[in-house]
Amino acid sequence: MSRSGAGTEQHQPASEADATETTFRASEHQHIRYNPLQDEWVLVSAHRMKRPWQGQVEPPPLETVPRHDPHNPLCPGATRANGEVNPYYDGTFLFDNDFPALQPDAPNPGLSDHPLFQTEAARGVCKVMCFHPWSDVTLPLLSVPEIRAVVDAWASVTEELGAQYPWVQIFENKGAMMGCSNPHPHCQVWASSFLPDIAQREERSQRAYQNQNGGPLLMEYGRQELHRKERLVLTSEHWLVLVPFWAVWPFQTLLLPRRHVRRLPELTPAERDDLASVMKKLLTKYDNLFETSFPYSMGWHGAPTGSEAEADWDHWQLHAHYYPPLLRSATVRKFMVGYEMLAQAQRDLTPEQAAERLRALPEVHYRLGQKDRVTATIA
Repeated sequence: MSRSGAGTEQHQPASEADATETTFRASEHQHIRYNPLQDEWVLVSAHRMKRPWQGQVEPPPLETVPRHDPHNPLCPGATRANGEVNPYYDGTFLFDNDFPALQPDAPNPGLSDHPLFQTEAARGVCKVMCFHPWSDVTLPLLSVPEIRAVVDAWASVTEELGAQYPWVQIFENKGAMMGCSNPHPHCQVWASSFLPDIAQREERSQRAYQNQNGGPLLMEYGRQELHRKERLVLTSEHWLVLVPFWAVWPFQTLLLPRRHVRRLPELTPAERDDLASVMKKLLTKYDNLFETSFPYSMGWHGAPTGSEAEADWDHWQLHAHYYPPLLRSATVRKFMVGYEMLAQAQRDLTPEQAAERLRALPEVHYRLGQKDRVTATIA
């Protein structure tokens, strides 16, 4: 798909003609890449990593978090803002968000009197899911069975809310850098009466690709990445983790089932076990990259649900996006400002470079002692 001006003959300046004689190297020469899943482009400018950084340096993350704080509203036994007291849970814990962005009984705004001022009804529910009763752990520090319990809880809440709403968005904001105000391990679940913008773009792109090519876009993409091996980070019996060809964030990854799966509840027990193991390995690599509790925003995208759940959604493939902001170190992030906000996304290292760095990292967490490292490696 071309990005040149429509309907005009393109005359190449002499400087550009000379440039075509140089051998293109993605790690040295800027270029744009197309994202067929969300129908957008990203500018890749890997040579910018050579520039010295004199901008914002983030404070190091808080390393000492109390295991239990009775004043932390996510802890077992704590009293939340609405006066409710949390049970003394010992696994996952799901509850209604005390300050929801979506409510089930919001009134209809009515008809607009002008096409430039349109509104529509928006209803839904927002929930919070705690992964574990302890505040001083994160997903990569949990055991595989504990992460499997989180996967099961995700599938269960998707099924429950998906019976009523067409979109169920599970997402985790990890770290203060990504807007998380509470260090307790948790995620959010928002179910809405409408398909959000990104879901609509992925719906259009996946449906169009299947109509034109006879199969799901992400199934073919996964096969291509397995064959090319340039951007793979992890592979297992049931899952792929890769840095997408079109990645925007520095160490962005895409988590894909190897089998055609539309939604989380459809995962088999074996796929859920494998997913828990793969998630632990990926998130451990993230933490090991800069030896810090790696911040990110992540979320699951599956086929729409609600009253049309049994419609033809075979063009959809379940997947999870991980969007981490760190670029150079534990305290230097990628800012999405200026050109990114006003023109299009831009990244400072190639997806291939990011994948190579992630691949090479150990799967044993840096916080483990030397004795534990040896034990974990043998196990």
